[in-house]
Amino acid sequence: MELTHLNKEGRAHMVSVTNKSDTFRKAIARGTLQMLPETLKRVINGGMGKGDVLAVAQVAGIMGAKKTSDIIPMCHPLLITHADISFSHDFDKSELYIEASVALTGKTGIEMEALTSVSIAALTIYDMCKAIDRSMIIKDIRLMEKSGGKSGEYKRREE
Repeated sequence: MELTHLNKEGRAHMVSVTNKSDTFRKAIARGTLQMLPETLKRVINGGMGKGDVLAVAQVAGIMGAKKTSDIIPMCHPLLITHADISFSHDFDKSELYIEASVALTGKTGIEMEALTSVSIAALTIYDMCKAIDRSMIIKDIRLMEKSGGKSGEYKRREE
């Protein structure tokens, strides 16, 4: 498979999607924040002084999906028609899980928007909780599945 983001001179360029047909495309990404048990309890129970951490992170993640082309140089600006963030947690592992689902009908994929969404949500949580836990770890940000487009379906097999 060849890299498509290089021009004839070997320099970066935005790939042309001009002649591609619009298709429905969806991507789901996930990530994890590992934090101190007390931090996780406060996030889940609403005990942070800066406000509802998960509500702010949800809005930030959706905004991140919408602004992906502003921060990832070769991403096309996309008319996103759906974006959602969900959270779950495991008190035993002291981990908070973020999942982003992003969709559109368009000419190019939406994987970067889903990954950016998770990343921005995780960074927002870190920002809101860093005063009590600078040891948080943002990890395992990954594409879980995608559909649509020339490359078709992709589903990660979790171990």
